[in-house]
Amino acid sequence: MVWVPLSPTSSDHRAPLHAPSITTMSLEWLMDWSWSLDGLRDFIATAIQSFRDCDATALVAVACLLVLFVWYCYHVGREQPRAYATVNALMQSAEANGVQNGFVYCHSPECVRCSHHDGLNQKLYHNLQEYAKRYSWSGMGRIHKGIREQGRYLNSRPSIQKPEVFFLPDLPTTPYFSRDAQKHDVELLERNFQTILCEFETLYKAFSNCSLPQGWKMNSTPSGEWFTFYLVNQGMCVPRNCRRCPRTYRLLGSLRTCIGNNVFGNACISVLSPGTVIAEHYGPTNIRIRCHLGLKTPSNCELVVGGEPQCWAEGRCLLFDDSFLHTAFHEGAPEEGPRVVFMVDLWHPNVAAAERQALDFIFAPGR
Repeated sequence: MVWVPLSPTSSDHRAPLHAPSITTMSLEWLMDWSWSLDGLRDFIATAIQSFRDCDATALVAVACLLVLFVWYCYHVGREQPRAYATVNALMQSAEANGVQNGFVYCHSPECVRCSHHDGLNQKLYHNLQEYAKRYSWSGMGRIHKGIREQGRYLNSRPSIQKPEVFFLPDLPTTPYFSRDAQKHDVELLERNFQTILCEFETLYKAFSNCSLPQGWKMNSTPSGEWFTFYLVNQGMCVPRNCRRCPRTYRLLGSLRTCIGNNVFGNACISVLSPGTVIAEHYGPTNIRIRCHLGLKTPSNCELVVGGEPQCWAEGRCLLFDDSFLHTAFHEGAPEEGPRVVFMVDLWHPNVAAAERQALDFIFAPGR
């Protein structure tokens, strides 16, 4: 049955000569609907009778198959394909996408480090105003000053220290910090050295000569290979990686000064293969200090910050300000294996608690 709706106009209220009346069409439609319900009822009754005729064994088998199918769909939807990429392919991709300061820049508008744009200061000032309305302007003088004169600070900084994104004025500047700067967190990390090392060794077993296991990232370097395994990347937890290092991830929650709620906070395992040199570069801000816990430290490995070289030591933390020009290299023999550190970003000890709360709000991931 085909129903042709009537479309009368204001100028002509007469229906076409041979068009069926509305009453006739309504009756036909109701009859068809009744027949459809009868057919559906018969179909359901037939299906129920078919189930009744089946014995219990068949029903259990069907139920098991349904459960397995649902589990399979969930598993496939939850897991993503393990994508292995060769080292050469990754390097070619990095060169094609453009490299700056030894890093592959993602060009994402959500990435505060990679998306340099003219409106950043206005955006930061808007975020600061929103924070002050919700909470208070008390203690915000230094942040307000920094945002208001950010362009001047970034452009006038000496070449030895030039944070790429945000500079907080009036903070003491030094390439390296003593262990007492964040004593509680340093001692906690060092007490858990074996725990972190064991979880790294389990992860590292997945490496082969021609592939990069899932969860690992490769950074561009002038020579050699530099791999990172992030638990927290720019303030965002990486759930899959955290599940593979559960004890290390829980340890982060016990740190008092870990930056975990804004885009300047990271925690990762960093691996340098023998023969690797990281190009000199600046970090994005001076509000943090970067902590390296040595996991594997072969000979002829150095970190150079602000022109001052330091060596890592297994089970010991090294604290430095990565807004200073810095580089690292591993010139050891191949048989010595990689240099491995656990890296976590901590608050600069001279950033006050109220300022930390405000900076977390201003630089919240995705804001």
